Amino acid sequence: MNIEIKKSKKPVKYEDAIRLMERRLIEIDQKNSSDLIWVLEHEDLYTAGTSYNENEILDKSIRILKTNRGGKITYHGPGQLIFYFVINLKKRKKDIRNFISIIEKTIIETLNQYQIKTFADKKNIGIWHKSNGSIKKVAAIGIRISKWIAYHGFSINICNDLKKYQSIIPCGVKDRGVTSLKEIKNQNYKEIENKLIEQFILNLEN
Repeated sequence: MNIEIKKSKKPVKYEDAIRLMERRLIEIDQKNSSDLIWVLEHEDLYTAGTSYNENEILDKSIRILKTNRGGKITYHGPGQLIFYFVINLKKRKKDIRNFISIIEKTIIETLNQYQIKTFADKKNIGIWHKSNGSIKKVAAIGIRISKWIAYHGFSINICNDLKKYQSIIPCGVKDRGVTSLKEIKNQNYKEIENKLIEQFILNLEN
C-alpha cells in the first residue's frame, strides 16, 4: 500500500494538524490521495475527546480544546511524540477493534526494542508500564473513523513535563499515573519515530 510519510521538525498547531488530516480524509475518500503517517510535536495544549467529563478538569483556569477524536482529556506538549495517521480501512480490514490492536501492538513492540515492557488494557485504553507495583500510562490513543477511514492517532511521552498532567485526570483514569520513557529508562530515543513508523506499516500490512 502507498503511504506518505511526513515528519515535522517544528511544533505544529493542533488546529492546523486536524485541518490537514480532515482534508486528506476527503481526498482519500475521493481516491485522489494516498494514506498518511505524520510524526510531529504540539506546543502546550490540553485536548478533550468526545467522551470527556467536566469533572476531569482539576484546574479550571486551563484552556481545553474540544476535539472529535475518541477518548477523554489529555495533554500535549514539547517532548511528546505525536503519531498521526489517515488510513483507509476499506483497503484493509473493516474492523475498528483490530485496528486499535495494531496501534497497541506497534507501540508495545517498538518499546520492546528499548527493553521497556508495556501492556494494553481493555478497560483503560492506552499503553501502560508497571514498576514497583505502580501502573502508569506512557502512551495515549485516540482515533476517529469516518467513511471507514481512520485518523488522529497516538502520543508517546518521551521527555515531556509530567507536571502538566496535574491539572487534569488524564484520560479519565483516577487510580493510575502518567510516566515518560526517560523516567522509565534514561537512554537515547532519537530513532524511535522511525522504529514506530516501520513497525506500524509492518503490522498494518500483515
